[in-house]
This record gives sequence, structure tokens and C-alpha cells, in this order.
Amino acid sequence: MEMLGQFVQALPGMLAPALLAMTMSVLLTVGEGKDKPASRNWRLWGLLLGLLAAVVFAALRMLVIVDRRSGVNLPVLIGCVVCDVLMVPIACKASNLTANWHERPVRLHVANAIAALGIALTTFFALQDVIMQLTSFVEVGKSTFTSDMLLRALGWVLGILLAVACAAILRTMRTTAYHRSFLTACVLMLILLFVRHASQLLSLLMSMMLVVLHGTAFRALIIVSNNDLILVIAQVCVFVIPAVAAIVAGFREDFEGPNPAVRREHRAFRRRAFASGAWSLVVVIGIGVALTLGVSQVNKVPTLSPPEPYSLKAGVARIPFPEVDDGHLHRFAYTAKDGTKMRFIIIKKNGGAYGVGLDACETCGDAGYYERDGKIICKRCDVEMNVATIGFKGGCNPIPFDYTTGHGYITIHTSVLDALSSHFKD
Repeated sequence: MEMLGQFVQALPGMLAPALLAMTMSVLLTVGEGKDKPASRNWRLWGLLLGLLAAVVFAALRMLVIVDRRSGVNLPVLIGCVVCDVLMVPIACKASNLTANWHERPVRLHVANAIAALGIALTTFFALQDVIMQLTSFVEVGKSTFTSDMLLRALGWVLGILLAVACAAILRTMRTTAYHRSFLTACVLMLILLFVRHASQLLSLLMSMMLVVLHGTAFRALIIVSNNDLILVIAQVCVFVIPAVAAIVAGFREDFEGPNPAVRREHRAFRRRAFASGAWSLVVVIGIGVALTLGVSQVNKVPTLSPPEPYSLKAGVARIPFPEVDDGHLHRFAYTAKDGTKMRFIIIKKNGGAYGVGLDACETCGDAGYYERDGKIICKRCDVEMNVATIGFKGGCNPIPFDYTTGHGYITIHTSVLDALSSHFKD
């Protein structure tokens, strides 16, 4: 779960800059050879500058040198929105800008400058939180190098690599899909990016009390904000259009030609078209499924196991040792004298001792605990319990209470539970 959680956070954050850089690179690249405009590398420099700025800003946040990021993100998001608006017509006119660019080089320089600025700002804004995920690799009070830390790091790396691989695979369709189909996908991606940036800007303005929305505008903003993941997936799904077009182009390719060399060239194009279209469909479907199911799994609210039966007579509860000796979490229910529905848990710890406590803690209330992969987890804060400390006060540990062991039973007097019923009241 730790690995999946890092993966589904890193992948969406990296997709926007990766797709934007790929899109503008394909559309504004000028031919082959050495005869290229002076602005040919501006987009790459924009990507690197945005990455460096995100790393520096994230480091300042980690060191608590910067504790409020709204003052920085406000102008960044304004710049993102402006660049998004300008990049749509640039994408639509890219063919005119790159064809015979020597005649009007300034126009291509301006387009590359806007694209570079848009890539830099998008990268800076999107990668802040991705880099900040590094702070969650190691849990407080635990060793640096643990299996959980390595899983989190692996999920983070895989999310970033998949986003980069996605952009690289989609880029292969630039020479196989019909130009208009690839252009359509690029423009739709830019429009979706604009919608995301605009909604994030409005949300920030509202949180800073600089803008107040009411009625339809406010409801629309809430809908867009709550469905940001759908917009992320849609930015990838629009490339189904050129993927299908590439496959169609492959089927339409004619093997006939004036000589064997031309026929071989046609066959080679058909293979490239099928490969680029098929792999693009695979990556689009894969990312859609990974994010949909992954986020659903990460956000899934765990359910508590049902209470187990036990003996309750004359104000005394007794649980036989064999019923709780398997090292797993066991939950029991009790109704206090005041009518409060209570729960308590028992788990056998290493060394033969028992961890006994309420299914509640001082910090998170009566949310309860559940077992996941042999670990005891707080349902509300998702903190892993140290099983050895269950039965002791402090932190997110279950609230302990008095009990006795002997003659093959764990014995609990219900008067002890009655005195703790307030922990299960709203």
C-alpha cells in the first residue's frame, strides 16, 4: 500500500510537465540537420529551470524557511493560465510557424519563448508536491533504511518513470499518425491543462480571500476541483485519437511501388505505425487503469472486522487464551451500563504477553484499528502501531485498561469498561 500510495501521487504530478514538453517539442521542432533557430533549446531550458526551481522551493519548505507557498504559487498559476491560453493558438499555427521559418524567425522565437515559459511554470508548480513526497519516505522514530521506505521510494520512482515513458511513447506517433489527429490531441491536452490551472488558480484566490464565487460559478469550481484526477486521465486519453489514426494509416499503407526500395519503405512505415499506435493505446489504457484503480485502492476506507463472541457473566468478561493466541488482532464488543456501544481489542505479542486496550485512542477517538499485512493500523490516521507498545499509554496506542490473566483466560471486569465509555461518545 505504501508503494501504491507514492505511485499514484507521483504519476499525476509528473504527467502534466512531461506531456506539455512533449507536445510543444513535436509541434515546434524544425526539420532535420544543423539549420535550426537560435531558440531551439529554449523549451529544454524551460523544463530544466522549472525542475531546478521546484527542487529549491521544496527544499525551502522542508527546512521550514518558507512556510506559506501561496505567495509564490499565485503569480506562478497566473503565468500558467496565460501561457496555456497562448499555447493553444501557437499549437494550431505550429505548421505555419515552422515552415519557411527563415522568412519570419521572430515569430518562431516568440512561440518557443512562450512554450518555454509555460513548460517552466507548469513544471515548477506540478513537481513541488512530487518532490515533497520525499519527506514521507521515512516515518518519524523509525530507521532510515527499512523495507517500507524502499517500497515508498520504488513507487515514487515508478510513477515518475511511467510519466516520462508515456510522453516518450506518445511522441513516436508524430511520424505515423495523421498530422491533424495528433494536433487535435495536443490542442485538447492544452485545453484540459488550462482548465486544471484555472481551477487551481481560482481555488487559491478564494483561499486567500481575494475572490469570492457564488452560485453556479462556485458549484462549477467545486465539480472541477473534485474531479481533477479525471482531467489528468483525460489529458492522456485524448491521445487515443492519433493512436487509432496511426493504426488506420498502417492498414492503408500500400505495399506497391516503382521499386523494391520504395516497397520496403512502405512496409517499414506500416510496422512503425502499428507499433506506435498499439503501444500508445497500451500506455493510455495502462495509465487510466493504474490511476483509477490505484487511487480507489489507496482511498478505500478499511472496514473493521466483526466483533467476536466471548463469555460475559456477573460483570466479568472472559476470553480463553487459545482464541487470541494466533498473533492477529481480535475485536470484541461491549455495551456499557449507560448504553454506550464499546469495543476492545486483544493481540498476543512476541514473548507471550497480551496487548489489551480499547478500540480507540486519545488522539483519533473511536475510529478503531485494523490489521493489514500483519500490521496493526489506526483507521483514522493510517499510522502503524508498534505491537510491543499496545497496552501502554501514549501516542496513537489503544487506550489501555486493567485486566488479569490466569487459568487459561483473560479476565476483564465490566466496571472497568463502564468507566471508559466516554471514549465512544461523540
